[in-house]
Amino acid sequence: MIRAAIILALALAAPAAAQDLPEESEGGVLVIPGNDPSLDFLFPKDPTLPEEPGAPGGIEATQLSPPAPAPREVVESAPGAILRGLDKVSGEVTELDLATGETASFGRLKVTLHDCRYPVDDPSSDAYAHLEIDDTVQKQVVFDAWMIASSPALSALDHARYDVWVIRCKSSSDEGTETAKE
Repeated sequence: MIRAAIILALALAAPAAAQDLPEESEGGVLVIPGNDPSLDFLFPKDPTLPEEPGAPGGIEATQLSPPAPAPREVVESAPGAILRGLDKVSGEVTELDLATGETASFGRLKVTLHDCRYPVDDPSSDAYAHLEIDDTVQKQVVFDAWMIASSPALSALDHARYDVWVIRCKSSSDEGTETAKE
């Protein structure tokens, strides 16, 4: 049974191995004919496409235009933001309810909200918060950038003990939640 399978495989592979390959030139470079009519069956010409003069091998050259830029999302500033913090050592999760310009303490971090923006079309869909986070022990700024609620890993706080991320922007009708404020 195995011998029959091997003989069948060799019989099917023999015609493929016997096909002519393109010739090599003197420098050892593979020569592929440009306008070889015997290869027209492999690449049939589309009669709906215009012929371009000087196109090598009858292949149509098409100039691609750059993609159109995505429409900009219209955003509006909110009076504050809801953030969430995680102490990786204790496992404690804390919600921070900050107004724009306000600073809150979270463990050894001081978190300042500079701005929170949301899409006008769908305010609950996303939030963009500009945060500055200082480590009071190292006495340095460990984060000063925009965080995006829908993509927290895109611009994340890189801290050994703490994680902070944006939940949403606050509207003027939101009531305060329990927070650790300065």
